Amino acid sequence: MSLFKPWWRLALLLTIAGLLVAATLAAPYVTFVSSAVTPPQEQLVIVAPGSSFATVSKQLRAAGVVTDTRYFGWLARWKEAAGRIRSGDYMFRSAATPGEILDRLVKGDVYQYPLTIPEGLTLEEIAARIEAKQLGNAERFLAAAHNPELLKALGIEDGSAEGYLFPETYLIPKGYGEKRLVRRMVAEFRKRLPADFAEAAKKYNMTLHELVTLASIIQKEVARIDEMPLVSAVFHNRLRIGMRLQSCPTVIYGLDEFDGNLTRKHLETYTSYNTYRFGGLPPGPISNPGTNALAAAANPAEVKYLYFVARGDGSHAYSTNLRDHNAAVRRYQLKR
Repeated sequence: MSLFKPWWRLALLLTIAGLLVAATLAAPYVTFVSSAVTPPQEQLVIVAPGSSFATVSKQLRAAGVVTDTRYFGWLARWKEAAGRIRSGDYMFRSAATPGEILDRLVKGDVYQYPLTIPEGLTLEEIAARIEAKQLGNAERFLAAAHNPELLKALGIEDGSAEGYLFPETYLIPKGYGEKRLVRRMVAEFRKRLPADFAEAAKKYNMTLHELVTLASIIQKEVARIDEMPLVSAVFHNRLRIGMRLQSCPTVIYGLDEFDGNLTRKHLETYTSYNTYRFGGLPPGPISNPGTNALAAAANPAEVKYLYFVARGDGSHAYSTNLRDHNAAVRRYQLKR
């Protein structure tokens, strides 16, 4: 006698057949989900605000990041991720499974663009560079760098963030925000400020802002790191005896326009930054100095130099008196 009635046999066969069909259909999906895909080359996928999941899936498929938009949609529905994708620029370089890609899109793990700020740039030059890299608007950045409330919150006593935007390579996503970028650059300045800087300001009877101003002048005057303490000593010595700094970069900073040719007329121009006309330091920094210039301002060389002149090879000749300085000028500048 049979253990199963005919209809039970049929039901069992149909169930087995159904499972086999399901397994056959599921196999490609399982393979899709578990397989990491390596793009043919570095791929940047820009997810615009408001993009539908279908649109994003097609972008990823076109970039070679996913192999099947239908399976990718199934996975997104299962993970409840379809409506949680964040806009932004996504860079795909290495192998990743569809699940890993979805996780990146949901977390907003967007590409960080490198923004390199060299030492000695002015605030306006930094703003222009940010806009050129399409990482912000120059006018909005300048406005943020002059925002009284923001400056107060950042502990900057001047009316500008000039001098406090630390030169570094920053990794910035699109849409980072100009105020946020100012905060980040000032935070980096605080982090990288030499440990003895505040104490040095007291030692030389300066405010921290004044010592930053001096560092910014040193940064513009000399490129060689080994000479920065010497230039610092020249300016410290001049300040101590009440001698004008007579720094050309300060004059240039105060000009509305400058074509690269500094003339006597420029040296006679009336601006608060003209250290040929006025004694002491200018009212604020003239550039954004790096660590070496900041350290040099805080630690001038122990020399009695009062003058220096460019030799024409990137180095400078230093003198303790005007006679020797004039001789150096004739030798290196006038070639006599």
